[in-house]
Amino acid sequence: MLSVAIARTFDLIFLLLVVYILLTWFPNVKWYNQPFRTLKAFSDIFLTPFRKLIPPIGMIDISPIVAFVCLSILANLLVGFTQSLGL
Repeated sequence: MLSVAIARTFDLIFLLLVVYILLTWFPNVKWYNQPFRTLKAFSDIFLTPFRKLIPPIGMIDISPIVAFVCLSILANLLVGFTQSLGL
């Protein structure tokens, strides 16, 4: 039961990150208005550490790709651990 909750939480995080990344392609999005401000603040929690480690290549920011890979590995580890405990 706990492993399902953890998996769904990571699914929600992935979905919100994808929505944020897609919205960055539109220059008319006003990031200081709600709900965009909240979405940006939430996404920055996950993306900022990777942006500090990986500089953009030209105009392309590959840090979200690395963030998705790391979050996916973390999700699999947590779900596997909770399943092995029978939770």
